[in-house]
Amino acid sequence: MTTVEVERPAPPTRETAARETAAREASAREASTRGGSGAPAIISDLFGALTRQGMSLVDVTWEQQRLHESRRWSVVDLLSAVDIDGLTPVDRNLVWNAGRAELTTKPGADRLERQADAECRRWQGRNPTVAAIMQACGTWSRYWNEEEAHHETAFNRLADLSGMEKVPDETFIEFRQVFPDDDMLRTLTLLAISEITAAVNYGQCQSVITDPGLRRLFKQVAADEIQHRNYFVSFAKALVDSGEYHPKDAFAVAHLFLREDGEILGSARERMEDRDTHVNWWDHLEADKGEGGFLPGGVEKKEQLVLGALKKITGIEVHSRDEVEDTWMDLIGS
Repeated sequence: MTTVEVERPAPPTRETAARETAAREASAREASTRGGSGAPAIISDLFGALTRQGMSLVDVTWEQQRLHESRRWSVVDLLSAVDIDGLTPVDRNLVWNAGRAELTTKPGADRLERQADAECRRWQGRNPTVAAIMQACGTWSRYWNEEEAHHETAFNRLADLSGMEKVPDETFIEFRQVFPDDDMLRTLTLLAISEITAAVNYGQCQSVITDPGLRRLFKQVAADEIQHRNYFVSFAKALVDSGEYHPKDAFAVAHLFLREDGEILGSARERMEDRDTHVNWWDHLEADKGEGGFLPGGVEKKEQLVLGALKKITGIEVHSRDEVEDTWMDLIGS
């Protein structure tokens, strides 16, 4: 065996150490106050913010709070702008489906908070930066839960006001089943793709809705889903940037969605899995016969957005579902 001598850098002088400490403190002060005058935004490079910029969890939480407050909206106000008596059969069917789909989101947010905290504790003594990323993710889940509560209550209240079939308590409880735990990078990638699906679906709905108030509601919810996607991409990217999570897991989830007859097709798939752990209403959208029979599609747009999310998370660019599978296979073997 050959022994290689590695030249070690000389220990820093007291003056050098003082300068480095001052630079870190200045960077932290700048990071903690940078949002005060600028527009609120998601921290897209969370790993860099926690390491190179020296941001603390208090700083990150402040940025989350600023963005959340800047995007708050009122369910009561938006519903008051909808002409309930003027809703068409298509409008009513879209509202009915959206209400049931949104009922299944709270279990995902509850699971994310619990799983992120557990992952934080797992990394706390091994990699403090990853622990901080997971705590930032779990902390943000409270905002996700609140915003999704707006979606759920808005659509189900509107369905109720327009005389549509009310969600039975048994169905309500069934739809609250908590999703099973998985690898954290896989979980965040799946959630990002789920938000892409929802955002595109709501965008498709806007194209056929006639009532301006209802169209505005769907537009607002779609904008929320895109913001949620961006948060999930940010957290997932930070895990990959940390070097503790392998990009192959992000590609594995993308392949699950983009493969032939994959999850991205939603209720248009030829075969549905029998799940006894949770409910995904996008797999079971119901279209009324006749006038109310519109169902959202937009599969090509969803695929392109998934490929874009993969690039942001992993830094690896692919251009088709076949390339997703090929890259996944290559990463498994690496």
